Amino acid sequence: MTRIVKIGSEGSFRKGLDEAARIISEGGIVSFPTESFYGLGVDATNPDAIGRLFRIKKRDPDLPILILISSLRKLPKCAASIPPRAKRMGEKFWPGGLTMVFQSSPTLPLVLTGGKGKVAIRISSHPLANALSRAVHVPITGTSANISRRPPCTMADQVVECLGDDLDLILDGGITQGKYPSTILDVTSDPPIVIREGIISVEEIARSGIYEEIINPV
Repeated sequence: MTRIVKIGSEGSFRKGLDEAARIISEGGIVSFPTESFYGLGVDATNPDAIGRLFRIKKRDPDLPILILISSLRKLPKCAASIPPRAKRMGEKFWPGGLTMVFQSSPTLPLVLTGGKGKVAIRISSHPLANALSRAVHVPITGTSANISRRPPCTMADQVVECLGDDLDLILDGGITQGKYPSTILDVTSDPPIVIREGIISVEEIARSGIYEEIINPV
């Protein structure tokens, strides 16, 4: 049976965080709240853990998995190249609901990128998700806690209902904001391409003035 730790105090926060970091470091899977929905975290450098994540979500192996890092300083370890404008985007919108797609570092498993060689990266603004990414000392996955193509979860009880006993731990941080996922922006080209509009609107990105043009296919 999946263990659930309810985060309701400083003590439970630290205890749950330590247990989650240990499980992820040992190749396990943890669900945790983010600024949008509940996510699923595994060690993003561990191909076996990533493979298990794909199986649990019943996810198409051609679809990449986004990752969370703890700070902008960690970005060079995950991205093969960082365009100057993309770095400025990170400085403005991270932590927050913007996910940016980079050319993947060769140190990351190919399975993580769906075989495409690109990786989607974000720094979460949710205190628990952000603290977990710092505690593990490696990038962790932040894909939504659901079966692929089914609605994402905003409560721990929904994660249990959706994924049952397939997880090692759920950090119950209450109800998440839901409604919108993170915005995904592919910055491997200039102008960048909007893959998905979510928490951060295209208008807000445009108003930043960092890019003179943004391609929004929708």
